[in-house]
Formats: sequence, C-alpha cells, structure tokens
Amino acid sequence: MTADRTALAGARLVLPGGVIEGGRLTVGGTRIADLGGDPLPGDLDLTGYTVVPGFVDLHVHGGGGASYASGIAEEALTAARTHLEHGTTTTMASTVTGEIDEVCRQAAVLSELVEDGVLAGIHFEGPFISHNRCGAHRPDLLRDPDPALVRKLADAARGHAKMFTLAPELPGGLESVRMLADQGIIAAVGHTDSDYTITLEAIDAGATVATHLFNAMPGIQHRAPGPIVALLEDERVTVELINDGIHLHPSVLELAYGTAGAERVALITDAMGAAGMGDGLYPLGPLQVRVEDGVARLVEGGSIAGSTLTLDVAFRRAVTVLGLSLNQAVTSLSTVPARLMGLADTLGTLEAGKNADLVVLESDTYELAAVMRRGEWIVGADRFTGAGNPA
Repeated sequence: MTADRTALAGARLVLPGGVIEGGRLTVGGTRIADLGGDPLPGDLDLTGYTVVPGFVDLHVHGGGGASYASGIAEEALTAARTHLEHGTTTTMASTVTGEIDEVCRQAAVLSELVEDGVLAGIHFEGPFISHNRCGAHRPDLLRDPDPALVRKLADAARGHAKMFTLAPELPGGLESVRMLADQGIIAAVGHTDSDYTITLEAIDAGATVATHLFNAMPGIQHRAPGPIVALLEDERVTVELINDGIHLHPSVLELAYGTAGAERVALITDAMGAAGMGDGLYPLGPLQVRVEDGVARLVEGGSIAGSTLTLDVAFRRAVTVLGLSLNQAVTSLSTVPARLMGLADTLGTLEAGKNADLVVLESDTYELAAVMRRGEWIVGADRFTGAGNPA
C-alpha cells in the first residue's frame, strides 16, 4: 500500500447492508476509499477482529478526570481524548446547570474546540429543567426556559449549539421548543415532571429527543402513562438510553428496544469526569461527586450523577447482555446519533467516501482493540503492524 492508503483485510465488517466475514476495507487519507477486493501483499491482517464505524456520543460531560463544564480548554481536550481512546470518534460535549453567564463562557470555550474539529457540537443540559427531577443539577440555579435565555445560550455557542434538554411543562417550555426547532437545534425532553399530554404537545412543537429515557422523569403508571410512554410511542422521537448496568435494568432496555426499535435508540454515556479513571471525588459543574465501585453519586444527597461509562463498554453490553445484533448495536451507537447531529453524509456507517472513523473489536469478546479517527490510528495500531504496512 502507498503511504496515504491502508487496507484492512480479513476482518468482519459491519456494513449497513449486513455483516461481511473476511472483508477488506481501504483507507485513503482521511476517508474510506473502498470496500471489497482481494487481499494484497502489505494489507494489515485483521483476521479475528470486527470493524465497526466510530461511535458517536450525543451526551457526555467529561472523562479522564476532566469536565466539559470546567470552561477550560485543556480539560475539554483531555475528556475528548479519553473517550476517543474508547472508540468515541465524534463527541457532542454536554454542559451542566450553572449561572447563565458562566455557561455562556463555557460555551465560548467549547465552540473553539468545535471549530478546531475536536468536538462536533454542544448540548446544553440545564438549567431549564424541573426542580422535582433535577438529579445532579444544583436546584438553586435552575431557571424556567424563558426563550430569551435559551437564545442567549444558543448565541454564546456561535452556531455550534446542537441540543438543549429542557422540561416542557415549565413556563416558556413549549415556546422554547418551537424556537429551537425553528433554528434547527434539537429540543430534548428531559429532567422533566411532565405528564403524557404535555409531552405530546412538546413533540408536536418540535421536540425530537428523550434525554436519558426513564431517568429523571416520572415512571409509567397504568392511569398516568407520563412522558415515557409518549416519548417511546412517537416515531418522531429518538430516545437516549444509558446502557451501563446501573441506570437501567436490562429488561427496561429491552422494553425500549422492543417498542422503539434500534432505529430510534441512541446509546449514550452521560459520562462525567471519572470515566476512564478510578474511584474518588470529582467535580460535576458546581457539585461534587463521589465514585465508588464505578458508580457516581452526589456527595450531598446521594443522587446518581452521570456515569463512568465509555461507549466501547456500551457496545459490548448491547451485544453480550442485551443480545442485540451487531447491526442493531452499530445503529444505536453510530448511525442514529450521526443522523441526529446532521452528520450522516460523513460518518455513522462504513461506506466509501465517509470518514475513516473505525473501531476494531476482538470478534470473540468484543473488547476494544484499536481506534482510527479520520485515517489516523489513535490506539492499537501496533497490533497490526506485523503485516508489512507500518502504522
């Protein structure tokens, strides 16, 4: 192969049309140049490995001991790199509730990293959420979703605001949903005390995502179905799910998949700074979080405070615990979130012309083996250099 072309041969390839055993994929520069063809001398031998498109995380607050809500570029770079090394080749950085001006400052910092190609957008989670379902958000900083304030945050992101999570039942909620939809920004229903009817009104107003469905919202009751049923049953809505074995019981995940199908599920991490790290104390915006045995909880109050999940673990659990097919797992970890972010033309599937964002997994265990982003090996290249093509 030439210096700017690399061919991977012998791998199981998870393609949009199905799974190909012993396939061949050629990378040219930053793109997938070709799929198929006979193995050639110099190809990297990936026999025993499975190749899937890079993971796309719609909802992540930090990792590697760092937080996107710090407003410090170096921390954001650390968080992005940590998740990249676990297969997340496209990241939408999530903020947490803070003073409006402080969140605007954070947005300005994150926007520079979007412009540098490190991040793909900004997700504002809070402060426009319910006191009753605030979770790991500081209650005294919560605000009603006044459209003027929502617009202020969006403007601070300089065109890089991709999603807002808000509670539609609050004053200004439905108006803000309409405004966001008109601007092409995702309105997500979450951290809400909404009922079934108001949730349907929010969907009709333009809400298209359920922020970590089931978590931080009323449960299903037989005479009060609440927001969960409304969000699950409407084909216009994509539901986020946290598949870490802590936030949701496997049977609940199976219920969501059985109702919505993989084409309407985005598996997310909702990770905070402890992802990729060990137990200890970590900041989450203005709050302190203690991580014990991999579970993140607020120091004060004990509420679950995000996760320590990485998407390679979410993928492995999807296949080995939930029993999803490889195509279903790829759909929820790559294809669906890429589509939501408006990036389906360049990533989310293994197709010629798309970004060479690849995750290589061991075919028997689905443990992560290597990651490539835009044609550059991030981790794991040394596994394959023995085939005659230096990484």
